[in-house]
Formats: sequence, structure tokens, C-alpha cells
Amino acid sequence: MPGKTKISILGCGWYGSALAKALIADGMQVKGSTTSTAKMDNLAALGIRPYVVNFSPDEEIYDADFFDCDVLWIAIPPKSRSGEGDIFLQKVKGIVHAIKRFAIQQVIFVSSTGVYADNNRHVNEETDPQPNTEAGRILFEAENLFRAEDGFKTTIIRFAGLIGPGRNPGRFFAGKKEIPNGDAPVNLIHLDDCIGISKAILAKEAFGYLFNGCSPVHPAKADFYTQAALDSGFEKPEFIRELKEWKVVESINVGPVLAYQYQVLI
Repeated sequence: MPGKTKISILGCGWYGSALAKALIADGMQVKGSTTSTAKMDNLAALGIRPYVVNFSPDEEIYDADFFDCDVLWIAIPPKSRSGEGDIFLQKVKGIVHAIKRFAIQQVIFVSSTGVYADNNRHVNEETDPQPNTEAGRILFEAENLFRAEDGFKTTIIRFAGLIGPGRNPGRFFAGKKEIPNGDAPVNLIHLDDCIGISKAILAKEAFGYLFNGCSPVHPAKADFYTQAALDSGFEKPEFIRELKEWKVVESINVGPVLAYQYQVLI
């Protein structure tokens, strides 16, 4: 990005920290957030300028300097399983308010292909997601909070299931028996491609877009996870070879807009 080197990453978890490291290696200045002062040293050790940022509904904590950036990256997944969906949406509303307050012009929001229901079809960025899970509904509503704003441009990335260092797919079903829906196609993306797509968005200055991030190869769940377990020396899982609800996530934007080619074909 010519002349645009200041990146703030709200949420330096598994993906956010890896992204920060990659951008720092490219010579960019990266600020990163955590909700815990205890984790600030960990971020600093990676070369990230650390900040405590918290958008809890009852208390907002942030330093204005964190929002002095060319691009704000938002990578905070909702904790829907613990019933915090409404809290997440309140946090997003607080973040949108801060974006407008500090006049940030370019935003990237990390969502998930979980917004697409398993309606036995191929889906892409033009498909009506029709989310049918709590997490999917929350994320789609959060996406729409950004879409409703015209004072800044938001690119939304919907990543598929995340695999890579620390997320070995061989562990996911190792040793389990009678796992249903074994013939359903998998929708996954490796961390290397998460970073690759993210860097391509910056390089192309592709703001205001929607991108599905998912490997273009979709083996059956039983085949993929059985081989992954065996490759890693884990106990072989046993699947029921049946096809129930499924989807295949595709992209009509990653190739044409970003000219990006996947590095890890699942």
C-alpha cells in the first residue's frame, strides 16, 4: 500500500498475531490489541506495539493512539457458545462508533463462512447466506453493521475452517467413532492462505469488497480427517459414510480481484 503503512489489529489471537508478524516483516508499523495487560509483553515480543482495548458494553477501554491508523483490522470472533452473542454485537457497535470518531477510512472485518447455512449447495459471495446457527446469525448481523456505514469502506473476509500451526486437523476427530455425515465436503483454509489473502487485499487496496477465503479443494470429511489423523500418528477416526447437510464454499472475488492463488490445497 503506497504511503499507507500503519495497521491496527483489533484482536491478536491465532490469526491476528500471525498477520501482525507477516506485516511487520514487510516493513509495516503494526499496533495490536489485547484485553489483558498480562499479554502486552507477548505482543511486544513479536514486534507489535501493544494496547489494551476492550469494548465491553459496561466499560470501553482504549487509547486514542491505537486508532491512529491507515487500516483497522478487526479479528475478534464472537463467543456464541457461551451465550455472548448480544454482547458481541454491542462490542461491534462500539467499534463502529470509534471508527467514525477517529475518522478511519479503511476497515477489514474478519467473519466466517459459517454465515452460510448447510443447504446442500455451492455458495459464493453473491449467495444469500441464510445463516441457521447462532454464531452464523451473529456474524452476519455484525457484517451488516459495517455495511450500513458509508463514511468508511469495509472489506469483509469470510474464512472457512482454520487449520495450520497449533490447529492440526488430525486432532479434530482422532479416535472418535460413528462420526456422522462422513461424505460431506470440507471447507477449510490454511493459515498461510489467510495471511496471503490478507496481504493481497492490502497490496490491491481492495476495500469495500467481500471475500470468501476457502481452499478450492473439498475432499469428503471422512477422507480428509482420517488421512490427517494417520499422518500425525493419531488414532484413526471412524465416520459414517453418509451425505446429509453440506455446502461447498467458493469465491468469485479472490481470483479476479486479488489475483491470488492458494498455496495450500487441502
